[in-house]
Amino acid sequence: MGEPVRVDVVAVDPMLEAGAVAALHSCPDVEVVTTGGPAQVTVVIVDGVDAEALDLVRATRVAAHRPEVVLVATDVAPAEVLHVIAAGARGLLRRREAGPNRLARTVLAAAAGDCTVPPDMLDRLLGTEIGTELGSGFGAAVSIPHARSAGPGLSERERAVLALVAEGRETGEIAKELSYSTRTVAVVVHDITRRFRLRNRAHAVAYAIRAGLL
Repeated sequence: MGEPVRVDVVAVDPMLEAGAVAALHSCPDVEVVTTGGPAQVTVVIVDGVDAEALDLVRATRVAAHRPEVVLVATDVAPAEVLHVIAAGARGLLRRREAGPNRLARTVLAAAAGDCTVPPDMLDRLLGTEIGTELGSGFGAAVSIPHARSAGPGLSERERAVLALVAEGRETGEIAKELSYSTRTVAVVVHDITRRFRLRNRAHAVAYAIRAGLL
């Protein structure tokens, strides 16, 4: 058995934080650490998925120890799922679903690099229409091509770039992380969107997740 996954919890409401900490303490594969410590996964608890919540996810992802993020929200609209993923979250749960076992499984999946979304929302995510287009605000429609049109898939370089795009990184940050020029990053993203007939970076992330390319 390996070392337990180090987890911390961030919540505006101290009672919610205490509840999540207590739930995680019941899992032997998880070690709860003090907020701000070197956690592998941070559980972020919010009421709704608004700009402030997404900023909190992004800020947590770029912390010194770069933890994965599991977002627990009271209410999550299907149209907001891709916003959460693009902001860098690896897991998403509604608060009513975040019992000890479910929360622990989602945390462990995030630590392993897997992305967990509620099944009913995943069904909508895998549909041909998603009720939002990232980067252009909430509410616009976006069509995601079917996975069978993926063709040869992505090269390692394309996958590395797109994975960082999915974390909400800007072009300059991606270039620095991968030791590429900003032009190279821009060309890679452009090639992906052109080859798969996608609209923009956010559409590319949605498509890659749906097609199992990330």
